[in-house]
Parts: sequence; C-alpha cells; structure tokens
Amino acid sequence: MTAPLHEAHPTGRRRALPDTQQGMRRRNLARVMHTVRAEGPLSRAAVASRIGLTRAAVSTLVDELIRAGLLEELGPERPGRVGRPGSALAVSGRGPAGIGAEVGVDHLAVCAVDLTGTTRARAIRQGANRGRSPEPVIAELTGLIRQVVSEAESEGLWPAGLAVAVPGLVARDGRTVVRAPNLDWRDADLGALLPADLPPTVDNEANFGALAELWLGEDTPGDFLHVSAEIGIGAALVVDGGLLRGTRGFAGELGHVPVRPDGPECGCGGRGCLEQYAGEEAVLRAAGLEPDRDRVGALAGRAADGDENVRRALRDAGSALGVALTGAVNLLDPESVVLGGELSGLAPWLLSSLREELARRTAGPACPVSVSRLGPEGPLLGAAHSVVRAVLDDPAAFAAQR
Repeated sequence: MTAPLHEAHPTGRRRALPDTQQGMRRRNLARVMHTVRAEGPLSRAAVASRIGLTRAAVSTLVDELIRAGLLEELGPERPGRVGRPGSALAVSGRGPAGIGAEVGVDHLAVCAVDLTGTTRARAIRQGANRGRSPEPVIAELTGLIRQVVSEAESEGLWPAGLAVAVPGLVARDGRTVVRAPNLDWRDADLGALLPADLPPTVDNEANFGALAELWLGEDTPGDFLHVSAEIGIGAALVVDGGLLRGTRGFAGELGHVPVRPDGPECGCGGRGCLEQYAGEEAVLRAAGLEPDRDRVGALAGRAADGDENVRRALRDAGSALGVALTGAVNLLDPESVVLGGELSGLAPWLLSSLREELARRTAGPACPVSVSRLGPEGPLLGAAHSVVRAVLDDPAAFAAQR
C-alpha cells in the first residue's frame, strides 16, 4: 500500500493528504525531486529505474518540474554510451530559495539557500537584542531579509518562504513566541511583524539546529538528542527522522532543567537551572571574566593558554550539562547526544566532565556524545533548509506559484 502524502511545512509540521490520483502525482513529483537532488545528475531513464515508474511517466513529471524552474537539463548524460544518450537532470540553481533568519540574543542573521543546498546570500548584524521590544528587532531583521532576497533575486532565485529561528518557546501556530526569557519577550506575534509576502514561519532555534544536524550532519542517526547551547541552552529530540515536539510544541527546554534546586534564580522563574551553570554568561562569571561580544572566543583562547580558572569553569559547566542530560537520556533513550551551538566551540574543555557525569549517572550503557560540525551555524542553516525541504517534499505546491 502506498503511504499517504504529507503536505509540506517549513518547520516539519505535516498534515496527511488523501491518497487520490492528484495526491499520487504530487508524491511522484516529490520522489523525482528527492532522487535527482540526492543522486543527480541523472537521466530520465535513470530516475525511472530508481523510483519504479515508467520512463514515459517520469518524462511527464520531469517536464512539469523543468517548466516550474525546479529541475534543469545539463546536456547528454555520458558521452560514448551505446545508443542515444539521455539528457542529464539536476535540481535548479536558479529556482526557489529558502530564506532562513535567526534572532539571537546578541545578533541577527539571514541567509538564502538554493535547491542544491548552496548558501547564495548572507547578512548579519551584531548587537544586543535583550530587553528590546520585538517591533524594532523584527524591523531590523526585515531589512536584512530584504537585502538577502534582493541578492538572491539578482542571481535568478526567488524566495519560496521564510523560516525564523528564535531562542524561546514558540506556539504551534508557527508565529507566536510564547516566552523567550533571554530576550524578555512574552506572547509576541512575530508572524504579524515579519514580511507577509514570503510567507513566514517561526520555530525554536534548537529545533532548527537539530533539523540542520539531521539533514546536513555526517552519519547522523535517525534518533538523537541535539543540544544547542549559548547564553541559553535548548535541546531537540529527533525520533525516526522527525522532531518530537510535545503537546504544546515546547519540548526541549533543557536549559531550565534544575541541576541544583537550591541554586540561583533563573529568568524563567525557577532556581538552579542548567543555564545558571552552563550558559555562556554563567561560565564567564565562574571564570571571573567580564561579558564580551566574542564570549566563546575569549573563553577558548584563555582555556587553550592554560588559564586554570577558565578550565575549571568549563569543567564545572560540563558536569552540569552531564547532570541535566542524564535525566533526558534515562527518560528518552536516544541513540546519541550531539552538542551544537556556540558551546560546541568549547567542547575540548567541556566533554570530558560531561561524558564522565553522564556515564556515572545513566542507568543503561553510556550514550555517545559528539560535537556538531555546524556549530553556531546550525539554527540559521536549519531554518533555510527547512524551506528547501518543503519545496522538495511537495514541489507541486511551489510550481503553482510560478
């Protein structure tokens, strides 16, 4: 029996569609796109062989995708073959682009990624956003978005959608930030402030970081716990290749798991939360350093130079991460833990105590811990690639826009 088609959504929230003739056509268009993206350049005959359809059926689908600007023909597949060579197909580098944006505590960033997965335009603004209301922050972000879209359009691309990563709890409507303690935002409808012509969706930065790891990481398993750590600490659980979001979409708030119930107050209203021991600003305080824009660089430089205060603060942060992760690992049994975000740059001084604490406290076998090669780029790339994946998952919906 053929599996039901799912309607694509940039943040991975999908709705099953009826298995009608139209639904099967949309599914087959998606199969062609994914096959060419993963294995191309390929001829029509090669695509037909891989997905189990006739060459005539595949040719009809391919022609539709070429007209929509989603695929392009590169010329003869392989010269010298017996018989008439097929025309090689590839996903278009001059078609839809995913626009990803990130609101950080101390920066704003935007990028455009084409269907091949190549980043084609990028803009960033450094500056504190904590304590500012959403309106001016999103106005500045919109300026960067317009800049990136203009650069992408000058290269023959068109924006297929916008996905925005934020460090906070996002409602299932994909637009409302219910609470972002490190920005001091509550019930902020970012969907009403972002450009309506793209259209926008909003999600937690840890979720986008986990999706980036799933799609772009090397040998990433289908089940893993991704930890995104900087000033705040978030996490996202990937199960069977998809996000486990929780009833309200708030799953993954690892930074507000208490590691010492009688510890200092946290911005969330609790006490002794992980962020008070392993967040960037907490580590700086423990090391006796003043906050700096390049917090991770300052810590890494001093640790590499042998500063024992910094090394001790990082060991303690690793231990606190290990305590918090123990509960998640014991409860959820992920195949592995991946450390991403800014703190991945401090892994050489964090991992030993983190792994030691995790191994000592975990009920089952030790859970492997690795470091994301994407580092702090994960949330931004995950946001942009989520739009690209939506095009690949349902190209018919985007073909209709052109």
